[in-house]
Amino acid sequence: MKNPNLKQQVDSRRTFAIISHPDAGKTTITEKLLYFGGAIRQAGTVKGKKTGNFATSDWMEIEKQRGISVTSSVMQFDYEGKRVNILDTPGHEDFSEDTYRTLMAVDSAVMVIDSAKGIEAQTKKLFQVVKRRGIPIFTFINKLDRDGRDPLELLEELEELLDIESYPMNWPLGMGKGLEGLYDIYNKRIEFYRPENYGGEAYLPLDENGEIPSDHPLTKNSIYRQVLDEVELLTEAGDEFDPAKVDRGEQTPVFFGSALTNFGVQTFLETFLQFAHAPYAHELENGETLSPYEENFSGFVFKIQANMNPAHRDRIAFVRVCSGTFERGMDVTLERTKKKMKLSNVTQFMADARENIQEAVAGDIIGVYDTGNYQIGDTIFEGKLNVSFEDLPSFTPELFMKVSAKNVMKQKSFHKGIYQLVQEGAIQLYKTYLTEEYILGAVGQLQFEVFQHRMLNEYNSEVVMTPMGSKIARWIDPKDLDEKMSSSRNILARDRFDQPLFLFENQFAMRWFADKYPEVELKSLM
Repeated sequence: MKNPNLKQQVDSRRTFAIISHPDAGKTTITEKLLYFGGAIRQAGTVKGKKTGNFATSDWMEIEKQRGISVTSSVMQFDYEGKRVNILDTPGHEDFSEDTYRTLMAVDSAVMVIDSAKGIEAQTKKLFQVVKRRGIPIFTFINKLDRDGRDPLELLEELEELLDIESYPMNWPLGMGKGLEGLYDIYNKRIEFYRPENYGGEAYLPLDENGEIPSDHPLTKNSIYRQVLDEVELLTEAGDEFDPAKVDRGEQTPVFFGSALTNFGVQTFLETFLQFAHAPYAHELENGETLSPYEENFSGFVFKIQANMNPAHRDRIAFVRVCSGTFERGMDVTLERTKKKMKLSNVTQFMADARENIQEAVAGDIIGVYDTGNYQIGDTIFEGKLNVSFEDLPSFTPELFMKVSAKNVMKQKSFHKGIYQLVQEGAIQLYKTYLTEEYILGAVGQLQFEVFQHRMLNEYNSEVVMTPMGSKIARWIDPKDLDEKMSSSRNILARDRFDQPLFLFENQFAMRWFADKYPEVELKSLM
């Protein structure tokens, strides 16, 4: 039976990713949103190393030890009639590939910026991915409880570096030790940082002139007058708020606040849910789009994670639902293999806590227990729908390591671990063409460290890793291959799909090869 409430359910979904540079406060704001959604009783903190109070979204052991996020987490809660799906992404640039794929599974993005540091390199990189998708982008300028840069300067930098219009939804009344509150332009009120200093009320309405009563104690503070002047300047010279532009990703609403002290976060959440988009139609490989209201179920795998539950050594394929209604026990087709699959053991997430679900619709993220059937980018669909979603981005590695098992008697756990972790997509696996030695490729050094840590802790396999340095990986058509082309400056290898490629020592070696074999086309992944 088809779902009679499908449209209403889809329209209530808000699925978004949080992006930022490391240490901007992304995981902290995620915790506070979960707290407001009633999903957790107490917000953890990324400083959990000292307190033992770990952030809900940092579930992997190495994340708890280092206090950083290296894998995307999915969390869900209900708030004011909306079903909210948050995808917390790795902040560390070595894991940006995971973030890029996650950004394909959301309908909007929240960009967290440190008020003292402004736009940082990783934020800019991730923002450009979001901008290409043309989805709404909301900005939260964090750490207002510390001294930071001038707010006008931050807005200017945002517009210049990211080439997007900005509209401040609120404006800081001081910062650091002098923080009094927020002048809420959109909701026409003052939000106090320490309400107890002003009679206990958290909010004070503005009059039609945008001011508060002249006998209020705040009017005696010079910051208040300064902010009135700044807001007047913003409203006269700045851009007007345009929800249609926000919807197209051309204008970003900007919110100031402090996630750590939980100031401005609830206002941000309520306004965000008002303007964030419900699930969009999804692009298909053939150039057409698929409506989220299509009755038949479909979705794509954007992430695979092994060992989320160390007790069971399980493997989960994260699926973004794109249309129809998922129902427990339903049959679907895996588009790549045309195999029929039964979706009986499927979960929804609260970071590492999961529960079996009966139903999900477009916008939801479900976790399908996987015994090795799924790959990142796979499409699954119901009945005769027969669709294939666009390819997800993949990246050509830049750093390479030879890897082998330290204990030759533990080859079984070594092979199991290496193949499972490679399927998650953070590291790539190659074999030298003739000797079949294992080579790992990654875009950053931290990926190797996480791999080594997880092999030991999750698969009881100690590995020996020998650095090969940076190489340039280029694939070639098998029909063009001649094993004599290989040399010490261009190692011939196979990827895990048995496709041949060369690992060039440097640009010079690659140019020399191209000159010698002009008929051979060299290809990168992206």
